[in-house]
Amino acid sequence: MTGERHWRYAALSGATALTGVLWYVWWCLAPTGPAALAYLVMPIAGAIAVPAVHALRRDVVLPRAGRRFWLLLEVATVLLTAGYAVLAVAAFRSSPALPYLPLPSTVLIGLGLLAAMIGVGAVPLGVTSWAERGRQWLDRSIAFLGCAVLLGHFGLYPMFAAEQRWSTGVLAVVLMAFLFAAGAVTKVSYIPGGPVDRTAVRLVAGTGLVAAAFALLAVARPEDGSIPAQAVLLPLVPVLITLAALRQRHAPVARTLRSDSWLPYLAMLAADVPLAQVLFGEPRLDTIGEGRLVIGGAALVSTLVSVRQWVVNRDNTRLLHEREASEARLQYDATHDALTGLGNRVLFRERLGAALATTGATVLLVDLDDFNAVNDSLGHDVGDELLIAFAATLRVAAGADGEPARLAGDEFAVLVTTPGVDEAVARRIMTAIAAPISGHRLLVHASAGIASAPAGTAARNLLRDADAAMYTAKQRGKANWIRYAPGMEKPAQAHAQLGGDLRRALDAGEFRLVYQPLVDLRDGRVVGVEALVRWVHPERGTVPPIEFIPAAERTGLIVPLGRWVLRETCRQAAAWLAEFGPDALRKASPNVSVRQLHDPDFVADVRAALADTGLPANRLVLELTESAVLRGHQVLKVLHEVHDMGVRLALDDFGTGESSLSLLRAFPAAIVKLDKSFVDNIEVDEPGSAAAGARQAVARAVVQLADALGLDTVAEGIENQEQADRLLRLGYTVGQGYHLGRPVSAEDFTALLAAQARHPSTVMTVDKDLPAAA
Repeated sequence: MTGERHWRYAALSGATALTGVLWYVWWCLAPTGPAALAYLVMPIAGAIAVPAVHALRRDVVLPRAGRRFWLLLEVATVLLTAGYAVLAVAAFRSSPALPYLPLPSTVLIGLGLLAAMIGVGAVPLGVTSWAERGRQWLDRSIAFLGCAVLLGHFGLYPMFAAEQRWSTGVLAVVLMAFLFAAGAVTKVSYIPGGPVDRTAVRLVAGTGLVAAAFALLAVARPEDGSIPAQAVLLPLVPVLITLAALRQRHAPVARTLRSDSWLPYLAMLAADVPLAQVLFGEPRLDTIGEGRLVIGGAALVSTLVSVRQWVVNRDNTRLLHEREASEARLQYDATHDALTGLGNRVLFRERLGAALATTGATVLLVDLDDFNAVNDSLGHDVGDELLIAFAATLRVAAGADGEPARLAGDEFAVLVTTPGVDEAVARRIMTAIAAPISGHRLLVHASAGIASAPAGTAARNLLRDADAAMYTAKQRGKANWIRYAPGMEKPAQAHAQLGGDLRRALDAGEFRLVYQPLVDLRDGRVVGVEALVRWVHPERGTVPPIEFIPAAERTGLIVPLGRWVLRETCRQAAAWLAEFGPDALRKASPNVSVRQLHDPDFVADVRAALADTGLPANRLVLELTESAVLRGHQVLKVLHEVHDMGVRLALDDFGTGESSLSLLRAFPAAIVKLDKSFVDNIEVDEPGSAAAGARQAVARAVVQLADALGLDTVAEGIENQEQADRLLRLGYTVGQGYHLGRPVSAEDFTALLAAQARHPSTVMTVDKDLPAAA
């Protein structure tokens, strides 16, 4: 149905009501014709309202509560229309000014009002908690009683007390209409919006007020009051229902609205109006104790309003306390560490600033040594438990002499304001962590830096000095504390600057790869290459890896740097294979950092590097240290994924770790590289040389173990021919070292492969005069 036809129902019902008004005006000016015509207006208008509601239910998709409301309202409209149609028939048969209702009309109109009352009463209010529901029922009771006192005094009671004797049916219908009016007005004030439009319910509730107007008119004009009531007032009921259906059809998006909190107070004023009339107006015959009812009703309303005010004050007090508690909690959360409960950096700097503004202070910066190893090997949950346990230990060790705080990660601080006790606090901290802590009984170490400053010193300067002292403590071997001395900040600043330079160097492309040959010890031919990264600084020249690799690890830049090394190694190795054939190079080996293994994109990076460069997976060998492999189940999972691609894994510096033999069972290694420490002086064969004998025994044991497990071996750090010969006799066939070949640029290594390709049957020796890359 179009919008125009929807409006047609409202227009027709309105026109019918207007016709009734015009007829009544004409009838008052020239009372000719049957007065019973007044009784036809209401059923005709009702007959228009019924299809309007039905069309709404048919055309509009409503929630369950909405469908229920409009169904009951349609039933109510049908019953009211039928009841007033019966009344119209009775009016044509007898005098139109009927002081009674025929029994069928009474039953039909009463059932219609009951259906409307149930429909309005069932509209949900969106209240879920018992406390809020109780407060709302209190408000609604106040509003209902106030409306009931007002309507009863001025409308219902005069009908009971009038000389004109109204039938029981009329009084019952009017009473139900009054109850519906009071209940509907009360209910609609608390409908927040939702399945039934709030304005639509207001229009329906307005039909109850028509009954109040009918009662007042009937009392004012007992001789002919039913004629204007039937022709003018009652036709407004279907008009309001039609408009309500139209409003529901075009209702805006449901939104939550505030209830009318002022309604209880308005209801109290409404109850005071009849109270004032009873107390100060002209006395009238009180046959049913109506005055006492008004006084009692008004008193009850006032009492309930007082109870409501007490409830509101109690709730406001509770909300105020909750707000204060919430603000205190927010303030606490803003100044304390959520994990350990210690003060955070904000609170520490605030109190440090206050101390430096008056008396001066001492700061101990405490950092857990190798905390990342705990997270990597045992998991972050265990790491968090360790931080909590360390915080508790720090709190006890500081005692009344210091105030501990957690600044970030595994970095803690203690503010000491009492002179001369800072070193005692440091010793207590170191003593406290000498024993295992946390539920996992972990033995940890910490490094601490101490710095003091007089009043007036900037907090950032004192923290900078303490940080420099802590950095110095770590550089000197960790697990100790050092007091700040002038000049200590320079290495720390240089270290921080190095991290910034690394980021710039990575973006500027200042890194280069050099390649060290892996040589077959039997014929001197190159069989593989290890890729080593170098940093060519524009001002400092070549920076040794021992300087920038730790900084890259610390800053996390080792991940993008390692990604570049991996991709560049694959690209260069694929180019060599394409130029010199598949026999030119059996393995290309970049080194992999433990931080890379924890990067969630590492496996994808390896897969992408192989796919983009075309290097066969079995030609790529990833070299890892034992300490990297020992970093927990997640690392082993990553390594197995890489191994499943066909990439081979080499265990570098084998024999120097703590669990070398057990690693070979869990770690999917293909190659073990004998550490240089077991190669040094292995060629010495003097009768009393126990060291050389031990090195040979280790070397022999490693190669025998590798052979038993089906692994290849590489001997590292070969520096002379005697070492190469000795290792060959022990069973090693591949070696690496300065004697066999220094790290060289890609161009020089290309020349080496080209020479080897020109003389495939000749025993090769690497030119010792070939310039080595630094």
